[in-house]
Amino acid sequence: MKLEWRPEAFSDRDKIWDFIAQDNPQAALDLDALFEEKADIITAQPKLYKAGRMKGTREAVVHPNYVLVYQVSADTVTVLRVLHTSQTWPVAE
Repeated sequence: MKLEWRPEAFSDRDKIWDFIAQDNPQAALDLDALFEEKADIITAQPKLYKAGRMKGTREAVVHPNYVLVYQVSADTVTVLRVLHTSQTWPVAE
């Protein structure tokens, strides 16, 4: 399967990186590597993780505080968001 990151997911990663790197640049590097590793696992086994709170999504816990929200199509895994577990998801409109 192909892996695609939505711009919102990249933005989430950047914000997480910036926040953590203020105090611990190595921890920011390590966490970002975990995001990549989890995405690779999802690509190999897209239904391994639980159904998401939004219909048609799945959620993979990357770290006790972070979740990858993704969708699976015929040949692509799309990472929609990278969220801190304290964030409300989905966002009420």
